[in-house]
Amino acid sequence: MEAKTQSKIQHKIYDQKGAEVGMIDLPLKVFAAKWRADLVHQVVYSMQSNKRAGTADTKDRGEVRGGGKKPWKQKGTGRARHGSTRSPIWVGGGVTHGPLAEKNYKRKVSKKMRAQALFSVLSKKLKDNEILFVDSLSTSAINTKGAATIAKNLAKASGWKPLANSKKPRVLTALFARDEKAEKSFRNLPQLDIVFLKNLNPMDVLNHQYLLIENPTESVKFLEARG
Repeated sequence: MEAKTQSKIQHKIYDQKGAEVGMIDLPLKVFAAKWRADLVHQVVYSMQSNKRAGTADTKDRGEVRGGGKKPWKQKGTGRARHGSTRSPIWVGGGVTHGPLAEKNYKRKVSKKMRAQALFSVLSKKLKDNEILFVDSLSTSAINTKGAATIAKNLAKASGWKPLANSKKPRVLTALFARDEKAEKSFRNLPQLDIVFLKNLNPMDVLNHQYLLIENPTESVKFLEARG
């Protein structure tokens, strides 16, 4: 499948019929990077934190409505002393130590860290034979049936059974540029998730078993420039 040279890795390119149409030189810094679990974890955890809305909010006893009157007199009733029905131990009272909307979950991730984590993930995917390069996924018209045929052809060529018949999105498809016909044709296939190459990130790649990269010549140049 692949052969190492001095500074590049050669990998096959397929067409929509599943036929081999050439080879591509892959830069070592992108597709032969060291697996850095600590960096990947840090970047992915930060990305997940940045997606949190942080809108969960509770009211303490000073914010809930009512409770101005003392429930009963201090002494003589035989019951415990209470000064307000808004106490946290009462039903309808305030919440103690609950989440507040003012909490900020944002974590900073530098461009270099994000790029190096992506290279680490891509290298592991390539080593595990979970990346497929396709010359083009462009279609002449919006046609889901045609897209399904292309997926079956590629599944047969690569040996990826989920690419043909999975009911869950197990294949991440990276389009190099916006192509409305291709997007609308392939997005109806349950086994695929569509993403643009410029938005490719380690979290999305790890959330899918396989990665399908379109227009590999330009895509690889773009990825190499990120590092």
